[in-house]
Amino acid sequence: MTSPFQFSRRAQALTSSAIREILKVTERPEVISFAGGLPSPDTFPIARMQYACDKVLREAPQAALQYGPTEGYLPLREWVAARLSRDGASIRPSQVLITTGSQQGLDLLGKVFIDEGSKVLVETPSYLGALQAFSLFQPAFAAMQSDDDGVVVDALDDAQLAGARFMYVLPNFQNPTGRRLPLHRRQALVARAAEAGVPIVEDDPYGELCYSGDTLPSLLSMHPQGGIYMGSFSKVLAPGLRLGFVVAPEAVHAKLVQAKQAADLHTPSFSQRIVYEAVQDGFLDAHIPGIRSLYASRCQQMLDALGKYFPSQVRWNRPAGGMFIWVELPAGMDGGALLAKAIERNVAFVPGAPFFAVAPQRNTLRLSFVTVPEARIETGVRVLGELLQAEIAAHRGAAA
Repeated sequence: MTSPFQFSRRAQALTSSAIREILKVTERPEVISFAGGLPSPDTFPIARMQYACDKVLREAPQAALQYGPTEGYLPLREWVAARLSRDGASIRPSQVLITTGSQQGLDLLGKVFIDEGSKVLVETPSYLGALQAFSLFQPAFAAMQSDDDGVVVDALDDAQLAGARFMYVLPNFQNPTGRRLPLHRRQALVARAAEAGVPIVEDDPYGELCYSGDTLPSLLSMHPQGGIYMGSFSKVLAPGLRLGFVVAPEAVHAKLVQAKQAADLHTPSFSQRIVYEAVQDGFLDAHIPGIRSLYASRCQQMLDALGKYFPSQVRWNRPAGGMFIWVELPAGMDGGALLAKAIERNVAFVPGAPFFAVAPQRNTLRLSFVTVPEARIETGVRVLGELLQAEIAAHRGAAA
């Protein structure tokens, strides 16, 4: 029977998230999952959220349950602006748009900036959710050369920058690699982008998660009129609230507001008021150090296990914050093929190839450690180490 539904070309090009597909497997309790980039539920401030919910419903129930402005709840926008007004930046509430998760921010930016064939510069590799969101609008991705410290600014030539709508960068403990852009590269990147007239979209969900508490100035603070900044409450409060924000020059902000009006009118008033009540008195400054401590401990547990069980031919980084470790396998190996064997032994991770906009490097993978208890971290890494030993031996035998 012929279907009456005729999908658009855009819809026909849609693909599922590789991570979301893997997470379906990890719902089984016996699976040790290093796959999802999910914050640890151990960090959720349940009592604080209960307090905030009760206060909102007690003091402003009608307003909390009513429609609200597209731009977002003004006291929350004022709080965001004040928190980001540091390191020389002066952010106005009129620049802040509250979004339904930072993923909506990516979608809105794609809508207002990308035409079919528009050049968009991304890191190598880059955040899969951003690649998915932008791909819907059919850009021409251009991969910026990157190394263990992030974008190699000296490699950005005039031809690559010419005509780019924006460059998309995660400077702090990037998903998927966990790397952080050093201060001197931040300064150089902002200067190069300003010289070329290319806006920077700075995505910063992990900036507060430096294990030592040492933070670096945002790219926005270095060039506030030429930058767009994205943030989220998911990694420091609760992802289920789906609350993020975009800070942009007011001309860009106005277009984002128009795009959001067409998408969902506004982010839920109730969630916004709950978050404001939870954070407005400085709660995050007391709460975040506990997240950093837990994540630092689990990161070190995984690093110790990798050193103990992984073959010497495998390379990985040592992140100073965030939620991820990036692993490079010997040339010729395939993270996707390894995943299939790992799942048979009840261990999951994310192959690295989907994180590349162009020329995927299949001998890579991402490990997330924050949701896994320390004893299970060691067990899961040991299983992966055994599989890698066998794969490397098989490749060596085939080469011989």
